[in-house]
Amino acid sequence: MHPEILRELNIQRGREMREQAHRARLARMIRVSRRGRDLPADDGFVIPAIPDYVDGSFRTEPAAGPAATQAGLEPVARHAA
Repeated sequence: MHPEILRELNIQRGREMREQAHRARLARMIRVSRRGRDLPADDGFVIPAIPDYVDGSFRTEPAAGPAATQAGLEPVARHAA
């Protein structure tokens, strides 16, 4: 391999390793700093509601009619061959 290409590859590898070490050091510092804090029981984090359907709407009442079974279970998917 040409010496200049080898030198550039070594420089690139060194830069990537330094960036990885920097990211690991930052993550470690964040973990240590968070460990030392006393977080209140309710830190204000709220889980967002997940829509029931693709269009973003939510189910407001239970399913009724032929889609709901008598046992209250989900209908069994059948393969139409």
